[in-house]
Amino acid sequence: MSEEEQLKKRFLELADRAYTNCQYQFTGFLNLTEISLFLQTAREFPHVPYALSGGMEDCERQMARLGSEEMMGYEEPFPIRCIKAEPPIQKFADCLSHRDVLGALMNLGVERSTIGDILLCDNVAYIFCTDKMAGYLTSELTQIKHTPVRCSIAESLPDIAVLRKIEEMRVQVASVRLDAVIAKVYNLSRGDSLELFRAKRVFVDGKLCENSSYAVKENEVISVRGFGKFKYLAQGGLSKKGKINVTVGRYV
Repeated sequence: MSEEEQLKKRFLELADRAYTNCQYQFTGFLNLTEISLFLQTAREFPHVPYALSGGMEDCERQMARLGSEEMMGYEEPFPIRCIKAEPPIQKFADCLSHRDVLGALMNLGVERSTIGDILLCDNVAYIFCTDKMAGYLTSELTQIKHTPVRCSIAESLPDIAVLRKIEEMRVQVASVRLDAVIAKVYNLSRGDSLELFRAKRVFVDGKLCENSSYAVKENEVISVRGFGKFKYLAQGGLSKKGKINVTVGRYV
């Protein structure tokens, strides 16, 4: 049985358990490919409502909750916490990156499914994780790269506009086909852009997109595994050469 088949079987088991026992069931944090598979599989259990959350708006890694207040008769929040990892003295700290934080977590032997998005703001890391993992991380995550850190449960988060920094860029495309926009945003050839679709690395609002000619719509978030993600903000007029002016916001 392939990994995809095993995961699909797991989703079906959770749905059956939620329906039979009338108890909420939760997955671990899912990546974009896994979320896409979950959404496909959910068509097979239309009688079980579900929701997705990563802990805050616009999270890429998300947990699925099977069940609803209407179905269960009570509400149960997602078992997600956010850990704040902060160097005690910033002027002596390394400039931390997402890779540095993830590497430190993996060195602790943490399973990837217990960790959601990792965001950095002013060299402070905000790590979404499962409830069960929160206590372990606050006591055991003491160093990232060469920098000592102190960890605590984040009681509040910086404004989303600060955490989710978007850098606007304007590009000119022959059409608003998704492959054309991706090629311009990431400075790729059209052939390289098409290969991303064949490799199933392109997602629109969290859903796998294999249609390279898909016409992008305003405010859709495009994720390209290995390259990052951007929001399609606006379509402008035509350039002197007949190209379409579009504005996107790259997440940085």
